[in-house]
Formats: sequence, structure tokens, C-alpha cells
Amino acid sequence: MEQFTAYVIKSFKHDGHLHRMWLTNWRVPQHILTEEHRRQGMLVFINSQTKIQEADGKEWVSRIPGVSFFIPKMWFNIVALMEESGVRYYCNVASPLYLAQNVLTYIDYDLDVIRLPDRSVHIVDQDEYERHKMIYHYSPIVEAKVREGLAALLALVNADKPPFHDETVVSYFEQWEAYKNGENAE
Repeated sequence: MEQFTAYVIKSFKHDGHLHRMWLTNWRVPQHILTEEHRRQGMLVFINSQTKIQEADGKEWVSRIPGVSFFIPKMWFNIVALMEESGVRYYCNVASPLYLAQNVLTYIDYDLDVIRLPDRSVHIVDQDEYERHKMIYHYSPIVEAKVREGLAALLALVNADKPPFHDETVVSYFEQWEAYKNGENAE
């Protein structure tokens, strides 16, 4: 049966330079995913105490466990951060994922949507998006895709559609912990 497998996740900027890299992320096996997540072709990753490398070479270790969701062809990705106060969703408006062997890459387009445990929703980094749009000369097609991605993401967040289900996030993380501790993943 398929097991949790280690992957690297790399985020780039529009001009191709590395933005950030998460060095160890554990892909949740297909047989563990919910039916809805399998149907969408979702790729789900767990990370905890993961070494992160910034574009300038600075490295640090994540303190908050995360469950990341990538939906093929969608212009966003979602990271559920498991904080003491509850699950905080940090969502990146980004190009669709590209997967080669055990490396997942995407282009980060700066706009982020945050849903706090109290269910309030915030769009952040709009000024950074506007600045990079000018610096990197985003084409009208990219701008349209970014707007569509943001709209689709907000629709999911506001309707509490998958993957915005705290219980599923916690379940995936607990199954990874059981695997890591030598127990059988179900």
C-alpha cells in the first residue's frame, strides 16, 4: 500500500527566481484522502518542523504544523496551519502546480487570503501584487488568471467547501503522526 512520501516544495516569482523552498513535505497517500479530495485530484502534504530556505539563502524551521492542499489547474494553493487557537488557513494566489518526480513547484503571485479560526477572511499583500505586476510586467492573461484564482478561492472559503474543513486537516495530520511513529496509516 502507498505510504507517505517526502517531497520538496519550491515557490518562484514570475521572473523565475526562487522565492521560498520547503525542504521536507510528506505527501498524503491517495487511499487516505477523502473521496472529495481524490475526485478533485488534490495533492495533500504535511509538514512539521520543516526546514525552509528563503531566496537569499537564509534558512529557518517552521514552528507550526501545516497541511498543504494543491488542486490541479487551480490558480491558488492552501496551507492549513494548526495553531493552538485552531486552524488558520493561509492561501496563496499562485500558478497551478507543476510536479516533477518528488518536487512540486509553482509561481507565487503575492495575493494571499487568510481565514482565521474565528472564520473571518482577509485579503493581504495587494500592494505587493501591484508592485510586482509592474516590475515583472504581468501579461493581461496572467492578470486575468490571478483575478479568477482569487475569485475561485474566495468562493471556496466563503462556502466552507473542501479543503476548508478543520476535522479533515486534523485527521490527515494525525494519520501522518501515526505513520511517523511507526503505526499503520489507515
